[in-house]
Amino acid sequence: MLEPEIAAFIERASALYPSHHAAMTPREQRELYDRYAATLTPPLPSELTTRDASFRTDAGHAIPLRLYRHRAKASEHGTIRGTVLYFHGGGFVLGSLNSHQMVTARLAADTGLDVIAVDYRLAPEHRVPAAHDDCLEITRAALNHRLPFDLPERAALQLAGDSAGGTLAASVALRLRDECASGVRGIALVYPMLGTEPQLPARDTESDAPMLTLADVHKFRDAYWGKGEEADPTPGPAWTIPLAATRFDELPPTLAIGAEHDPLRDDARVFVERIREAGGDARLLVGTGLVHGCWRALETSPGVQAMHRAVCEFLRENARH
Repeated sequence: MLEPEIAAFIERASALYPSHHAAMTPREQRELYDRYAATLTPPLPSELTTRDASFRTDAGHAIPLRLYRHRAKASEHGTIRGTVLYFHGGGFVLGSLNSHQMVTARLAADTGLDVIAVDYRLAPEHRVPAAHDDCLEITRAALNHRLPFDLPERAALQLAGDSAGGTLAASVALRLRDECASGVRGIALVYPMLGTEPQLPARDTESDAPMLTLADVHKFRDAYWGKGEEADPTPGPAWTIPLAATRFDELPPTLAIGAEHDPLRDDARVFVERIREAGGDARLLVGTGLVHGCWRALETSPGVQAMHRAVCEFLRENARH
């Protein structure tokens, strides 16, 4: 059963953003999505400052970044305590620095940590592993103190993302683990997509869930990994699919959150189970009465507020270690 406040959110969201229109071009879809997001984005909290910058990759393209910094809480005894790289959702097709500002700004405001939003390349113009490569390169740059911001060298680095951004955060953590690269203190995944097919039973029981259907998941998957003759025998490099990993040990502490009414709900559960089976530190939270994309209902939904607090507490906890 939907939380009443979420039911009201869905009604409002559906009026602003009716569906993922297959007939629309990617550019048109992005413009509609950004207008929808802007309508639901409150003003930037007064206690935050922002700074936009661009990171030039080894391949020569630019990745836009935005730093959110708390004027007071972000500094203790003159030293900023930690940095969160945030990878936005949008099915690898949608999303921008602006579309997820209500999330990234509130994370910075409520944790006191620096939050850096990453505007990676989007599909279908840039298929797998473009988004993954961008997020991996930004994370490596952060670990090597090469981002264009004044970040303290000893600040704890964590990764976070929602939906497709959860795919990216988990994939990057797995890739760095395989390379024996240390330095990421934690990963926070909110209603993440962690495989190319959602896990059971939610894949079937929530296939027609509001805000994201199984058909939507497949459309986004195909836009990024390809389909038919466009797809490889295996859909993209194995490291881009977290649940396809052969090892789940030696990962940073992980928080994975699923929404009850979401075909992706059990991706979070299975990922946590596999990390725990490998002896790792992983926590699962399933938001009762919540749906995919519900973080935008933060101002009105008690369930989303509890979810948001859990993410903030997790990030603060790992920044202190």
